[in-house]
Amino acid sequence: MRYRRLGKFGLKVSEIAIGSWMTDVSDQKTQDIAEATIDLAISKGVNFIDCADAYSGGAAERFLGRILQKYPRKELVLSSKVFFPTGKDANGRGLSRKHIFESIEQSLANMQTTYLDMYFCHRFDHETPLEETLQALSDLVDQGKVLYYGVSEWTPVQLLEALIIIKEKGLHPISVIQPQYNIFDRYIEHEMMDVCERHGVGIVPFSPLSQGLLTGKYRQGQAIPEGSRATYQDQIQAMLTEENLEKVEVLINISGRLDTDLASFSLAWALRKSAISCLITGATKPEQLENNLKALAVEITPEIEQEIDALFEFKKFNRKIG
Repeated sequence: MRYRRLGKFGLKVSEIAIGSWMTDVSDQKTQDIAEATIDLAISKGVNFIDCADAYSGGAAERFLGRILQKYPRKELVLSSKVFFPTGKDANGRGLSRKHIFESIEQSLANMQTTYLDMYFCHRFDHETPLEETLQALSDLVDQGKVLYYGVSEWTPVQLLEALIIIKEKGLHPISVIQPQYNIFDRYIEHEMMDVCERHGVGIVPFSPLSQGLLTGKYRQGQAIPEGSRATYQDQIQAMLTEENLEKVEVLINISGRLDTDLASFSLAWALRKSAISCLITGATKPEQLENNLKALAVEITPEIEQEIDALFEFKKFNRKIG
């Protein structure tokens, strides 16, 4: 396993991490599979495991809290998130000081730990003053309940506004962001990646395989595999367009030339950027994790980069005046 620093900060995370968004903990059989996947990940050197209080209504956090007790806490990098509703009361959602303070206590109890290495604002809260949110998160760092905090799916302007407030008030810094990033969705390359590099903020993307579109399981002219995510999830269903599937076929050919599969190639492509600290993958079975780890041996050459840019007609936004 290789490790990268979290932006300019000292924390080191494995280039491949495990996310819990799609972890099925609905019965003992699925929990056993999920535990075997995490056990394999840790045995292979994966140290970063990401979760959120909203995943499976808190069951994902409780599952991790139970199975991770067999590992030394200091060897793990654990994260969770706050924003989405955790109750029916008026204050059971968002990024108010009240909800943040109550949510961190519940997450710590669920995950059976005294601190989280990273704590993310799951989304931006337009109803709470940004100063209130940032002060609360900085206070959690002072209390030792959070070591590094960050945001997920904020805009560059929102992040920059937060960085200004943090500097003015002398708060603990935002250390990390968790955006979506993959071959089909490169929006962070236009502005966000530059902002993060300038300020030393780490980037730990989720959905590097585009909800499964970049796994190779969805092919042009073939039926959707039984039991796959596309049989029940709107997000991946919307992406299975003829245009996207045509691109998948081209990507499969490119990955074949590198003697690898589409999933490994796609992860290696995302890791080509030094601004990326690690990739949060949603492996739900040990064999999926094994395959994802193959990405660490795949080299993306400048020629391959240019070929991908041409396929997607990608050009970084740059408005010239005069």
